[in-house]
Amino acid sequence: MWKFLLLAIILAFSNAVQVHADDHEEAAAEEEAGPVDDYLELLEAQGDYAPAYDFFTTSMLWTVIAAALVFLMHLGFATLESGLCQKKNTVNILFKNVFIISIGVLTYAFFGFNTHYPGDFNGWFSWGDMIGDLNADGGATWGYGGLGLAMTGFGDFIFQAMFAATGATIVSGAVAERVKLSAFMVFAVLFVGVAYPVAGSWHWGGGVLAELGFKDFAGSTVVHAFGGFGALACVMVLGPRRGKYTENGIKPIPAHNFPLAAIGVFLLMFGWYGFNGGSVLSAEPGALGLVFTTTTLAACAGALGAMFTSWFALKKPDLSMALNGILAGLVGITANADVVSVGSSILIGAIAGVIVVFAITFLDKSKIDDPVGAISVHGVCGIWGTLAVAIFADGFDFMVQLKGAVLVSVFAFIFAYVVFSILKAVMGVRVSEEEEDRGLDITEHGQEAYTN
Repeated sequence: MWKFLLLAIILAFSNAVQVHADDHEEAAAEEEAGPVDDYLELLEAQGDYAPAYDFFTTSMLWTVIAAALVFLMHLGFATLESGLCQKKNTVNILFKNVFIISIGVLTYAFFGFNTHYPGDFNGWFSWGDMIGDLNADGGATWGYGGLGLAMTGFGDFIFQAMFAATGATIVSGAVAERVKLSAFMVFAVLFVGVAYPVAGSWHWGGGVLAELGFKDFAGSTVVHAFGGFGALACVMVLGPRRGKYTENGIKPIPAHNFPLAAIGVFLLMFGWYGFNGGSVLSAEPGALGLVFTTTTLAACAGALGAMFTSWFALKKPDLSMALNGILAGLVGITANADVVSVGSSILIGAIAGVIVVFAITFLDKSKIDDPVGAISVHGVCGIWGTLAVAIFADGFDFMVQLKGAVLVSVFAFIFAYVVFSILKAVMGVRVSEEEEDRGLDITEHGQEAYTN
């Protein structure tokens, strides 16, 4: 009897174990089916684009990574600018750079983005309102931009927003060590919030330059020459630093921290992979590989071009010229990185490196005081990079490139000159001689970057 009882217990236990195992397997199957079903639903929402959904996802990921790299460039600008200036103005320079990126992103959200990309407009100007739900056309679908703009609306916004503040950052370096903080802040709001989106709409927003066939891949003119010639106007209104130009000639004002300046340049070069690479507007592998390669080669050639040119011209190998040579090569390749060959990218970068040395020395002899060489690097080499499109790539008109570069540069110069002149008359744009001598860290902020 006990044998039958034992057998019944064993059978009941095995059935219970089997039922529990079956329940567990069914639960696991249901759990596994959840994300699969969700993914299939996402694919179904893509319609005809469904086979390329993974490419869309990869492209969107690359876009936000590129945006983060461009954001990092603002740290590069801050460290380069502060390193090349005197230590008594370090806090002031860092403060300006914090303000620029902050106000740049916010104004771009408030009205810049929709002014920059107004849709159907007269080709010159259309004021935009604040961004809304940029995922309205389908945040997880191709509905926003299709294959040519493989990202969501918010991905597009945040990438472009990182560019917006760059123009004022370029100006910040050129006017460093003597500009009044409050005046610069007002100028930065107008230059970044109003002037940049308007000029950008002429090309990237489908305006007059786009209609002409103007080519500026990532902004040699629309970003860099824009900032460089805006900086030139501000420097002309502001005047040079005290003691820079004397009856006995030019008095050098040494950089206080070359390691900091070098860190800044390498951060900028690293961020430039997002600046140029992100401008592919997708993760299309052929274009990305080419752009990364031409960008790197041009930067290295620019460094060597500036090194040897300055060594020959100044009789000593100058580190600041070598650092600016890297940036010159990067600015030069920015307009054409996607359409030139490997050999052409090296030539473009090397020529930019030569140009920047002569541009810096020419401006100095002309008593235009630019502590970091921003006008030469971004303004002059921005023009060069834009013209290089027609010189080194097929299918582009030199005169169209020249007209586009001149139009944007002249607009930036006039806008900056008028605004800065008005600010000079209303509130003043320059600190007093005593404040300049003591340093802006103490007089403007009551803080010092270095305690000993």
